[in-house]
Amino acid sequence: MRQTVALPLFAACLALAMPAQAADPAPEIQRPAGAPQAVGVVHSLRQIPEACARLEGAFTGDATQPYRYAPVRTSPQCQPRARFIDFDKAKPSVATGWKLNDVIRVPNAACPSQQAVVRVWRKPGSATPPPLDGQGQSRIYLQEAKQQAGAAAQAPSLTLYAAKLEVEGKACK
Repeated sequence: MRQTVALPLFAACLALAMPAQAADPAPEIQRPAGAPQAVGVVHSLRQIPEACARLEGAFTGDATQPYRYAPVRTSPQCQPRARFIDFDKAKPSVATGWKLNDVIRVPNAACPSQQAVVRVWRKPGSATPPPLDGQGQSRIYLQEAKQQAGAAAQAPSLTLYAAKLEVEGKACK
């Protein structure tokens, strides 16, 4: 008798927990919260080398916009193999092929109850580097590339990245 009551109760609890997990998928990169940052100090949130970009952020001390962040190009000579695009235009979701790549949490040093949360989404592209040759190098030969470009109906797509900022917790006065 005890098992017949426990099993449906367990199934009901499991069913209630499922929608919460579906709404917030587990990120590909697991990381602890970052070090608390002071107001006005610009800090790096994350490097995205394939997009030649770095995410920088800072607490502003302004109640209307307590944190700001921006993607910054790492080097003018860098040749991107991925693109960083606007979150609102991309509207990333698991249903459209995007993956939650990373969740970055940065506590506010001046206000411990407040933290900035940046969710980075990634949409894998179809572009892949050529296989390694006998010397361990990935090489593209001009004549072969021209032939492949002429034969391909559609060029391979690049990997896309998008990020969304949220400020969680209560603001301090």
